Parts: sequence; C-alpha cells; structure tokens
Amino acid sequence: MTIQSSLKRLSGGLLISLLVSQGALATTAAAPAAAPVSYGVGTDTFHPVRAQHGMVASVDATATAVGVKILQQGGNAVDAAVAVGYALAVTHPQAGNLGGGGFMLLRTASGHTTSIDFREMAPVRASRNMFLDAAGNADSKKSLTSPLASGVPGTVAGFALANKEYGTLPLSQLIKPALDLARNGIVVNDSLADDLTVYGKEVLSGHANSRAIFFKADGTPYRQGEKLVQRNLAHSLELISRQGPDAFYKGKIADEIAGEMEQHGGLIAKSDLANYRAIERKPVGGTYRGYQVFSMPPPSSGGVHIVQILNILENFDLAKMGFGSADAMQVMAEAEKYAYADRSQYLGDPDFVKVPLQALTSKAYAKSLAQQIDVAKARPSSEIKPGKLAPYESDQTTHFSVVDKDGNAVAVTYTLNTNFGSGIVAGNSGILLNNEMDDFSAKPGTPNVYGLVGGEANAVQPYKRPLSSMSPTIVVKDGKTWLVTGSPGGSRIITTVLQLVVNSIDFGMNVAEATNAPRFHHQWLPDQLRVEKGFSPDTLKLLTEKGQNVKVMSTMGSSQSIMLAPNGMRYGASDPRSIDDLTAGY
Repeated sequence: MTIQSSLKRLSGGLLISLLVSQGALATTAAAPAAAPVSYGVGTDTFHPVRAQHGMVASVDATATAVGVKILQQGGNAVDAAVAVGYALAVTHPQAGNLGGGGFMLLRTASGHTTSIDFREMAPVRASRNMFLDAAGNADSKKSLTSPLASGVPGTVAGFALANKEYGTLPLSQLIKPALDLARNGIVVNDSLADDLTVYGKEVLSGHANSRAIFFKADGTPYRQGEKLVQRNLAHSLELISRQGPDAFYKGKIADEIAGEMEQHGGLIAKSDLANYRAIERKPVGGTYRGYQVFSMPPPSSGGVHIVQILNILENFDLAKMGFGSADAMQVMAEAEKYAYADRSQYLGDPDFVKVPLQALTSKAYAKSLAQQIDVAKARPSSEIKPGKLAPYESDQTTHFSVVDKDGNAVAVTYTLNTNFGSGIVAGNSGILLNNEMDDFSAKPGTPNVYGLVGGEANAVQPYKRPLSSMSPTIVVKDGKTWLVTGSPGGSRIITTVLQLVVNSIDFGMNVAEATNAPRFHHQWLPDQLRVEKGFSPDTLKLLTEKGQNVKVMSTMGSSQSIMLAPNGMRYGASDPRSIDDLTAGY
C-alpha cells in the first residue's frame, strides 16, 4: 500500500509557498490552450501519492484502507466506494452516514458516465411554511436541530442501487468491514475527538440516544486514542447485510426511525421510508479548453454551476494571468457571483420544477456574462440579478474518490448536512439522522445555515429533494478519465471543486499542488471575497482596490482527488486541511 505523507492543519493556517504573478489584462477573446499538466516528477513543491493499480482517497485513513482492501480482493471502483461509504458511517460520524444522503458520479472504463441521486426527500407531511415562526420568519432551530429537520434518508438505497447495477461483489461483503469496526470498536482519531469536543455538547448531548454512544459515563465525550464501540449501529449494519435495503426502509430500522419521529414530533413515517427511491440520472456535461467535464445534475446545483463558471472563464486567458494573481482571482470571483445569483432563482428538484439546464450551461449565455466582467473593477452583488435565460434555453459533508485497476472511476459526496446532522440518533438503531431540511428555502430570500439564498424553486414540498451544492466531478481528457474529485464545504463546495479543475488545467499543477493551493470563494450574497491565508498581501491589496470586499477567513474544503496519467499511473492527494484523511493505492 502506498500512503500519502501530507501537510496537516496548523493553527496558523496552511504553510504554502507559491509563485504569484500579476498577469496582463484579459479580454473575452478566445483563450489559448492551457499549460501542460505536471504529474509530479520530483521537481514539484508537493508530490502526489502514486499507485499502478487501484487508488482510494477519503477523509479517514481507516475507511481508505477498507476501500483499498476491497480493490485488492477483486472488487471494482463501485464496490470499493460502497465499502468506504459504509465504513465512514462508523469512523467519521460527523458526516459519514446511513441516516443522510448524497450523490455518486461514476464513469466506467468503457466511457459510460452516469450518476446516482440518493439525496434525502421531504416527508409526505412536510409543508411549505413548516420552518417559519409565528411572525413569519425562518426559524433555524426548527430546520437544524429539531426532529423536523430530518429528511427521508437515501444513503442505504443509493449504495444498494450502485452495487446492484455496477458492482461485482455481494453487498454483505462490502458492509462487513464497517460491521466489524462498529462491533469491535474504533480508536477515536484527532478529527472525531475535536468535533465531539466542539459540537458534542451543542448537537449531541441533549439527546439521550446520542449521549449514550458518544459520551462516557462521566458525561465527557470520547477523546483521542480512546476506544469507541457502536453496538447498536453494528446491529443495524448486520440487518442491512442480511436483508439488504429493505431492513432500513421497511423493516426493524424503519420502525426505529419512525418511532423516534412519532415520539418527538418529527414527520418521517414508515410509509415515507418505504416509498423512498434512489434515482439514476444523466450527469451535467460540458467542455473546458478541450477537456470534458461531468458533474452532478439537479437537485445538486454543483454540476450546473461548475460548468457555467468554466464556460465564463474559457473567455479569459487565466494561464497568462497566473495562479494567485489579482486579475485571475478577480475574473473567477466575478464569474462566481453570476452563477450563485442564478442558483438563487432557477435551481431545485427537477422532478418538481423545470430547471433551465440548457440555458445555464450554454456557451453563448456564459459569453454574455463574461462580457459584463471588468477585470479592473468588481461589480457590487446588489447590481447582479439572476440572468434572463429565455434566449439560451432549447458543511459538514464528506467526499471520497476511487479508481480501480481497469480505470473505472467513482466520486461520492454524501452528508448529514452540518456536523452530526440533527444530533438525533433514531431509537436503538445507532444511526444519526440528517438535518437536510435546512437546505430547502424556508422563506424565499432568507439565507440558510451556509448563507445561501433560495427561491420558490427550492421551497419545501412533500417528497421533494432539497437543493444541494455537492459536486462529485470527473474530468475526461482525450476520451479517458483524467481527474476524479470532490469536496465537502457547504456553499463553498462548488468553488473548491472549480479551483481543483482550474488549477490542474489552466495552471498545470499536479493533483497535490492543485489540492494544497490556497482557495478563495464568492457566492454573490453576502458580497465578500473570502480567501484563505497563503495569498500575497500585495494581491489582496490589488483586489481591494478593484472593489472586492476581501475577508481572510478559515480554510475551505477537504478535497479528495485522483488523477490518471497517460501511462496508466494513478496520482492522488488528500487535503491537508483535514487531519486524518488518507490517499492510498496498490
């Protein structure tokens, strides 16, 4: 097994040394081809993990090892991804889950690209104004920490569908590593210990079932190095292993979830669980400087807006501007404003609203937006509105990436929403429930926990799936899978993944350099350019002079990426912004 030795999170931020250049002004004329990509040949600042056969990148070292072992046992990328997903439900309960949902993007070695939507759904008793208080204002406590916060979970159904349609090994074999970890116990790592300390009291301690799992008899949360056994979760995993997804959606686990809801005023009924379906959807696709880009379609907004922003950026010569230059950052930030403004109005569950995909991903629409971008001056967000599309129409989350020996590739992003979700464990199931209902627009124009503004297209409705920013993404070069990537980060997922792609294509970085590079983010509202430490003070001064409201804030994202070289070698990188992640291969 090849193991990455990566930088880890430091209290003072990331220690990153990168050459910064101030490029010439851009125009909206056609840009030249991007710089050639480095795969890490010994001359780079950051070196990726290398493996000849399979590779797994995830937020947790134990889960990564589980995935690599499945590959070594003859499983394909989908098998390994399902095994990693189940393992993370045990080892990374902050976001890994059975009681949440997410998205899987996969591309077979033969070139078939598809996605599986296992996003949570609103219960049938959900209503449009359920998260408003008596004065008609959005009440975040209802949508984040109450029993009303949970949508019908989709993870178990999604993994079962992926295994049935694209896997090669029995589901029971893929669940067994997670079952053993839950039954025998895990050693609490830095990440889990930190999150239990920071979020445990606020999110978990008020619920007896949760307190019994994550807190010791003396009332303190488990600490680093201590052993955490999850017997009830092990029992649930054993039921799913023996009975398949019916155990979760129609059997004993469904009884536990519905019972928890009924006892404490939640809405999920056993019929809601029985009616849940994971859906296979056609990915969003686009091109960028000769590369093909595939990402998640609605109800994720990620793929749509990654393609939209890339279409805008294709009108500028970013490579000439240079990574970390004020001009490159200005152009990217302005492009992000337009995309997030469109997100606020047009994106929602495509089974309930018409999402104007063709218009939003149109090269012509993107060019019209690019022509409005001034490299020298930022446009205030108050002056940017969702675009007129008619002429063009015909937090805490976790991500993992897998590539097998044959070149099958899988990118999975799934979540409980915020750390530990609602904090509620369903009865004796050992399963933490999500608080994804907060991703609906409780009231049009009112920001959610990530500051994202939504409209009627994302209003609460029975059996509707809330809008998401999760963006599992696969980039194809010369007809072959080239980059598999994704990240957590709430509203910042889109811009994190975008920068992974741009860093790799425009700035010729290897996958480790692209991962380590400092990040920035603009989401239209609030009108601020959020940047990590690591950019030149001179660059930030120039951006301020251009009219950007620059705010240096904490790190963004936790990407897990794999790049495939023409010679078949796999190169991977886990994000140094996480402290217990691992990329490994064989």
